Amino acid sequence: MEWFLIFVSVAVVWLASLCKILHSSFYPNQSPFLNNNAGSIQKKNVLLVIAHPDDESMFFSPTINQLTSRGHNVHILCMSTDVRKEELYRASAILKLPLQQVTALDHPDFQDGFGKVWNSNKLAKIVEKKIFAHAIDMIITFDNYGVSGHCNHRDVHQGVRRFILDTSKRYIEAWELVSSNIVRKYSGPIDIWLSFWSVKGEMHCLVNEHPLRSYAAMSQHLSQWVWFRKLFVSFSSYTYVNTLRKINNGQVL
Repeated sequence: MEWFLIFVSVAVVWLASLCKILHSSFYPNQSPFLNNNAGSIQKKNVLLVIAHPDDESMFFSPTINQLTSRGHNVHILCMSTDVRKEELYRASAILKLPLQQVTALDHPDFQDGFGKVWNSNKLAKIVEKKIFAHAIDMIITFDNYGVSGHCNHRDVHQGVRRFILDTSKRYIEAWELVSSNIVRKYSGPIDIWLSFWSVKGEMHCLVNEHPLRSYAAMSQHLSQWVWFRKLFVSFSSYTYVNTLRKINNGQVL
């Protein structure tokens, strides 16, 4: 009986949290992220730097959906690619990103896997080239743990951090996706409450206003669309909310 009550309680909280998120799709929240002092939205050219095709759908879709719905110009720079390049393009189309703003590299030094550390200086140079080519004024990427601890995610963070340390363009903002513990990671929409309570300082909580769009985007990665990734997208908190933390000159505030 106790286990049944616990199950019912969790189910109620889950549904209430999901309703809160779906409510946001009809009545978008007024997140202060990218707002100026007067409260109006400052349109930005944003560069999302990821390691692999599918990172954008599995981890960053709440951020992408909020930015595109508010008219920001979002570019994706994917550091590794293989046969999944076309999958990335199809997923980006679902996420309302123009394909000309999606770049998937096939650099021999940045291949998917655990066998080699990606060179942060070389990665920083690639990021710098992309930033100047598209007048980027904001970067978003993984934090130092990289959500799952994947070495490629962490290397991307180090490359962006190296660029921030080296650049003389101090007007460029850099934000990282905050990694959560395993309980929160698989708490689904329930994590929106914990995320709101945990933000402090230069941090922002972005609720996914289109969670079904995120699921549809991930389903475009057919080579990865196996049963456990379907479960991940359904139960991962990263499908429903992103917490971004500002990086100041390569150091977390």
